[in-house]
This record gives sequence, C-alpha cells and structure tokens, in this order.
Amino acid sequence: MLTFADHDPRLGRRSFLTAGSLGLGGLSLNGLLNATARANSSPVAESVLRDRSVIFLFLHGGPSQTETFDPKMTAPVGIQSATGELQTQIPGVTFGGTFPRLAALADQVSIVRSFQTGDGNHDIKPIVGRNSLNANLGSIYSRVAGTSRTGSGMPTNIALFPQAVVPDAQPAVKNFGDFTSAGTLGDAYRPFVPGADGEAQQNMTLSFDRSRLDDRRHLLDRLDGLRRTFDKSAATAGIDSIRQQAFETITGGVAQAFDLSSESPQVVRRYDTSGLLTADDISRRWNNHRNYVDNVQSLGRLLLLARRLCEAGCGFVTVTTNFVWDMHSDVNNAGVEEGMRYMGHPLDHALSAFIEDVRARGQQDKIMLVACGEMGRTPRINAKGGRDHWGRIAPLLVTGGGVRGGQVIGHSSRDAGEPASAPWGIPNLVSTVIHSVFDVGLLRLVPGVPREFTQQLAAAPPIPELLP
Repeated sequence: MLTFADHDPRLGRRSFLTAGSLGLGGLSLNGLLNATARANSSPVAESVLRDRSVIFLFLHGGPSQTETFDPKMTAPVGIQSATGELQTQIPGVTFGGTFPRLAALADQVSIVRSFQTGDGNHDIKPIVGRNSLNANLGSIYSRVAGTSRTGSGMPTNIALFPQAVVPDAQPAVKNFGDFTSAGTLGDAYRPFVPGADGEAQQNMTLSFDRSRLDDRRHLLDRLDGLRRTFDKSAATAGIDSIRQQAFETITGGVAQAFDLSSESPQVVRRYDTSGLLTADDISRRWNNHRNYVDNVQSLGRLLLLARRLCEAGCGFVTVTTNFVWDMHSDVNNAGVEEGMRYMGHPLDHALSAFIEDVRARGQQDKIMLVACGEMGRTPRINAKGGRDHWGRIAPLLVTGGGVRGGQVIGHSSRDAGEPASAPWGIPNLVSTVIHSVFDVGLLRLVPGVPREFTQQLAAAPPIPELLP
C-alpha cells in the first residue's frame, strides 16, 4: 500500500491519498518493482489483445446437467429432470423447469452437452487449476495485458464475491481453492477483489478536490528513500510507472465503475435477484442455508457490476456466489427439486437480465460470459432426493463475445451420465477463453509469456463452435 500524507502543521500529519491493491495486486513494493517490467503493456502485448472481455461465472458446488440444460424427460423417473422441462426457442431443445427466461433467450446462448471436468472433486479447477498454471484465468490475461489500463487505472483482472455488493454476506469460500491465486505467475497478477464499501473500494474514491490533489502530485516524486533501495536503472523506471498507475487509478474515474448507484434504477431492478426467496425458504435451516441466501441476494447485482467493469476496461472478471450448487439432500444441502428453487431461479433471472442488457447496449460481441462449475451430478437421484458428485459430464453455457447463439454442442448418453459425442474438457475450455481474448499466434511472440502456458495451448484445441 502506498500512502501520501498531508503535512500541514495546522492539521497534523494525515493521509490524503492511499493506493492499495488498486489493480497492482496488493503485493509488497519490492515484489511490485520486480513485476513492473512484465506487468506494463508493450506494443507487442497490445497487438495480441482482442477487443473483448470475459466474465467467468463459476457455479460453485457442481450444478446438475439434468436440471439445467439437458433434462432427459424421456428417461425413467429418478433419472429425468426433477424440475421438468421447458421448450426453448430452438426446435427440439429443452431446458430444466427453473429456466423460463433463458429458454426464451436460447437463440442467444450456446450450450455444451458433452463437457466434462474429469473428476467429481469439490475444487475450482475450471477457473484455477493445472490447466491454467494454477492461476486464475484472469491472471493469465493480466500477465499479457498488464495489471491495469493505461490512462484510467482500471484493473484488468477482478474477482467478485457476494461481499462486493452485499456488505453482510459471508466471506468468499476458500476451502476448495483460492480464486485469487496467481500460481507461478507471481502475486502481482492476483485479481483485484473489491468489497462492499470496504477499504479497497474507499481507496478508489477521491475525497479531496481534484485541483488540490493535482497541486500535491509532486509528492509522487518524493520517494527518494525508496529510490535509494534500488538501482537507478530498471528499478527506478519501475517506481515511476507504479506511481503513475496509482495516480491514474485514483483520478481516472475507476471508482464510478464500482458504484451501482450510478446505474439506471430500472436496470438495477431488472438484475435484482434478492426477492426470489420466500419467507418459507428463508426459514429453512440447512447447514449451508446461508449460502443460498447470499446467492439470491447477490447474484444479479454481481453480474451487473461485472458488466460495468468490462465496459470500463476490465478484461477478465471472475464471479462466484459461494458454495451453493451442492445438492445431496443431506444435513448440509437441499435436494435437487428444492435446491433448484434456490439456485435455478436466480441464475435464470440474472443471466437473462445480463443477456438482454448487454445486447441492448450493443456489447454482445465485446463481452463473453462463461458459466460452469467444477463437476456435474449423478445421473440417478439418490434415495433422499439429491444428486451426488459426478465428473464424467457437466453443464457449460457460453453467451456473447461474438459467439453464435442457438447452439447445442455435442450430446450426452440417454441418462445424461457421459458424453455420447466427442467430449470437451477443461483444457479445451481454457484454450477457448484464451483464443477469445488473445491472438494466440502473436501471443507466442510476446516476451516473458510462460513457455509451459503456450505449450498447454498447443496441446488443447479450443471448442471451435465457441470461437467468434
């Protein structure tokens, strides 16, 4: 954290500008200086970037393929969707019964019915795992694009958890993996994590008159003590760049992008999912019940915030609402029919609002949204009315980013238990995302891009139908 203080003797020493993790990764100055040369965009890196951003909506806990986008209503009871099915705009294609809005927008989404995550473990492998150098996919983006946008200071890689929009929500769940991991890339590339009215967000708010701050900009040059710690060559250049980035972040209007109160009230209401739990639902006492409440209260506003951040220049936004998609029907979790009331309806509401809003704003080719979890669910409902862990197949939805809508890619077996066409896995999904935001041919020429990552790209082709 960099703090610049007002030494006015009449007022005593006080801080007037604090730049914390503001797209800088929240690391120590020494680590930041070591990363600066890599983090700053170069002409080569700029040429690699496509004019597109990604929102990765992680459905933590493992959503059922059957109750979401592959209902299998011709299968016996106990296998078929417990919530029924709804006809979509695509002839012969149905979705689960809690997705009426998405069924009406099926011509604008692509569903992969032959996607598999490889195992049934609770973790976050599609977004942070061995196929992404154990880093958040957004960290790979910022490793190439730079940690923030020149001019505005907008972080290029942001992770949103419920507390970003609901102050009293639970902290992010890290029991099954760290969404903010930068893996082998280094801490400089961790996602920026805002909290609802928290310190980081307050730090981005300019509380002094702009002209007064401009008068004090010379304080940014008064880091002589720090300068003496480093060589006056590359390290000195690094300090200059860091100070410029901090100043631009504070003064470049970044805070406004995080402020939902500046959004149209009508749009905020359209996204809002907070009223989708009934009083009876709220009275339930599953051990994971609070996760359901946080999910419903925050999901819509998180997607609205993600859209605003992408429009303001962020290249990659991770969104997750804690651990809600586990549905064993046990002491911790609801079963599939009840659980889909808590999870399916909010997802339907929030995603449909996002799709319609992005299209109305003419951003459907600029913002890609990917939605999946760490696994799917067993083909057969268990004796208690739940579905258990299953790694052989899982739901995957993609919309926007120039991807053609109205597609169902691949198909599953009769019980939705495994792919019945060529399977697509996490390496293919990671490759698809990377091809969507980078010119991969040029990416291999960017200095310093980890060799093991480019090797991974070559080993796993993207899902062709999901490329613009």
